[in-house]
Amino acid sequence: MPELVDEFGRRMPFSLEAEQSVLGSILIDPDSFTSLPQYLSASDFYLEEHRQIYAAMQSLFLSNSSIDPITLIDVLVKQGVYDEEKSKQYVRLIADIVPSAENIKEYAKIVRDKSKLRALITQCKEITDNAFSAHDDASIIIGDAEQRIFSLAQDNTQRSFAHIKDILVNTIGQIKLVSTEGVGAMTVPTGFSGVDKLLVGMGKSDMVLIGARPGMGKTSFALNIATMAAQRFRKEGSDKSVCVFSLEMSNEQLVQRVLASEAMVDSTSLRSGQLTNEEWAKLASTASILADLNILVDDTTGTTITGMKAKLRREKDKIGMIIIDYLQLMSSDRKIDNKVNEVADISRNLKIMAKEFNVPVICLSQLSRGPEGRTDKKPMLSDLRDSGAIEQDADIVMFLYREEYYDKEKNANTAKVIIAKNRHGGVGEVDVGWIGKFTKFTTLTDMEAPPV
Repeated sequence: MPELVDEFGRRMPFSLEAEQSVLGSILIDPDSFTSLPQYLSASDFYLEEHRQIYAAMQSLFLSNSSIDPITLIDVLVKQGVYDEEKSKQYVRLIADIVPSAENIKEYAKIVRDKSKLRALITQCKEITDNAFSAHDDASIIIGDAEQRIFSLAQDNTQRSFAHIKDILVNTIGQIKLVSTEGVGAMTVPTGFSGVDKLLVGMGKSDMVLIGARPGMGKTSFALNIATMAAQRFRKEGSDKSVCVFSLEMSNEQLVQRVLASEAMVDSTSLRSGQLTNEEWAKLASTASILADLNILVDDTTGTTITGMKAKLRREKDKIGMIIIDYLQLMSSDRKIDNKVNEVADISRNLKIMAKEFNVPVICLSQLSRGPEGRTDKKPMLSDLRDSGAIEQDADIVMFLYREEYYDKEKNANTAKVIIAKNRHGGVGEVDVGWIGKFTKFTTLTDMEAPPV
């Protein structure tokens, strides 16, 4: 049995009644078990016996067996948790402790809250130890402390290990959700149907890299994805935001791109101010729609991962997607003289950030001059500039390619999205429309001609 008090004699956060009530509710109504994975796991129970009872219930659930006193006692005896007599006594006790399973979520919340408080105590001890040891720069130690507390606040506490039973229950729950509500329930679409068909959407902790030579339209492509994602969040009634870090363009330049693309107004006319009455009307209508979307823009130059995280944490759980334009303009939190190693450090931390916030992180990247030296100008993974680590860290790598960029005789109204790496599905090429004067990419269907 774990210690009920700490070294100072203070009682550890723990509710015997809540733990027993969760287990008793499952015995009364086994169907209520399916609503629990998002709230807690076996490790959230403080008493080892309760962890094992919950794990036994998980085993029965995963094997599609009935969860009742008889089957539960049989598993507990086989696993050596209790002998048969003690199993009968304790199972009878937890079955009688609650009249119904109606409040099981409330009981589960109490168990989870106590678990989080115990985790907070552990994290604070480790933060204190790190501060006393002074083994790193103060800014790094403080950043680590901030990340630990943020993870707790996001219900993303670091645990020693997760048992496969807990993961399986959550996985089955996710599969059921996708089967009933579609792929969009667990992923974030790009908004381009051909691309999404290959990707099966972007996973919520994916690092997505979009690479292209200068002038191919990678910023426009990312902004098109950002706008469509924000529109989707709004349509679904979600308060999720798309956070854009623009390291190259100012806020005004970036929003001007979005306005031109969404209002279908010539970007040159926008810059010159020579607009017709019809174009002004389009801009006013589009601005009204865009103002209602949750798109947040930061144009701080040379920002670091730590700087990004500090701003993102202020948004807490309202982040739906993160876009960074672009990787090579970022600065590392550490002093690294070698550019290749610096980019590798940034790339690795971007992947960690995607997992921490559990949203897709779309990062734009420059390519080397490799394509210019080849007969076939299409970019490939080896063209990623400064570091092969980018390729390793990314879950998805997409390249943009327009033939017209190299040969003015080619169709200027189409582009290719080359999916060169995809951890979750296939790779290949997807044709999309490109309207240069509006800096806009569009979906092309089999029955649709390229836009003019």
